Amino acid sequence: MTTTPDVLARPEEPDAPPRHGHRFLLIGRKTVFVYHLPLYFVPVHAFQLISRFGLAQTLHDLYLKDLAANEDKQVYYSLFSEGHWPLQEIVDGTRTSLPVELERVTVDSAGTRTFTKILDETTATCRKEDVVLYQPLNATGYPDYLTYLAFGQGDEVHLAHQLAASPNWDEVITTAQPTGFQQTDLDHAAAVTIPAIKDPKGVVTKSPLTKGQSYDGTIGARKVSFTTGRQGWWNHTSLNSK
Repeated sequence: MTTTPDVLARPEEPDAPPRHGHRFLLIGRKTVFVYHLPLYFVPVHAFQLISRFGLAQTLHDLYLKDLAANEDKQVYYSLFSEGHWPLQEIVDGTRTSLPVELERVTVDSAGTRTFTKILDETTATCRKEDVVLYQPLNATGYPDYLTYLAFGQGDEVHLAHQLAASPNWDEVITTAQPTGFQQTDLDHAAAVTIPAIKDPKGVVTKSPLTKGQSYDGTIGARKVSFTTGRQGWWNHTSLNSK
């Protein structure tokens, strides 16, 4: 296990060199999405990517079972895939599968993340038509107001913080009681602006969204609303490390 987001040591081989690769956070229950763990200053990881993978039933079931047991804790779930291959391969369709290991990500009182493998390597499949978002970091300047990217399926709506300029913070939440969202919004990661909250234009150490609180937002000129639910990812440290 490891406490850094892009390195995985082998617990059974303490002297083995660290492993490097991509991590994809698992988000959702009815439909499981993957959210690539981005890093501003590591070129191969300097992208926000949201997609769906074909997951082995064993992995899918273990993820949902473990999530149910840790619902009210700051626990996240990721897939680790060894190797620094370009994410563009998923988008282009030149990569159709990847080896993955399921990890439980725990966070201690100091904010240190520990990635612990809970399922050995299996194969996930990927299709370019399942990619919801592929966008380089620093693609835009800081927005005037807090902005998230909507994705999901049906009534299960998730919001990923839009990673514009750096430094910044990375967050994914699942909403409760979403209203006004359309499936076309979710299929293309539409930007959701929350006009009641100005963008801090920098790093924050806790979410500006309070769990259980309702917020009004806009997608273009259309109004949407949601209640903040479970946090599926948070990072304000290694995201900005040089």
